[in-house]
Amino acid sequence: MKITETKLKGCFIIEPTKFGDSRGYFFESFNEQTFNKLTNTQTHFVQDNQSYSTRGVIRGLHAQAGEHAQAKLVRVLEGKVIDVAVDTRLDSETFGQHVAVELSAENNLQLFVPRGFLHGFVVLSETATFFYKCDNFYNKASECGVKFDDPELGIDWVVPVEELIISDKDQVLPSFKELFVD
Repeated sequence: MKITETKLKGCFIIEPTKFGDSRGYFFESFNEQTFNKLTNTQTHFVQDNQSYSTRGVIRGLHAQAGEHAQAKLVRVLEGKVIDVAVDTRLDSETFGQHVAVELSAENNLQLFVPRGFLHGFVVLSETATFFYKCDNFYNKASECGVKFDDPELGIDWVVPVEELIISDKDQVLPSFKELFVD
């Protein structure tokens, strides 16, 4: 397993070691002991989630606030996405900055998004099955988020804006400044 820290402290790209032959391939997608040792964390995941979406669907930018904040380990089982993590930790040197990583069934990359981050993705392929582990249970009252196209964040979602599919809920999210600065 290869782990690379992004420009955002505590946010890692994870590349599993893949073993292949004429029959196909095998890789260990997660091992808590190895993960915690290589990331220098004590992360314990308690909930798995999966979604299926079509090309142009944006899910995000979302987070859980306060005691219900969640770290996530995300990956794509089928298809291809641009996955985005935004640092919202007020005391962080990279507050308000983001990383965008292409995750696909072909590259098998994963992104570890620590607590204190917004998270979202856009589907680049015809369809995508997205899978993620969370280290805290979902709590509806703790949901928060920022509108995907906030100019303050300047995220390049790759897909032309006229092709994007955004839920009604995500279209009315506040700006980054409204949620974290004002």
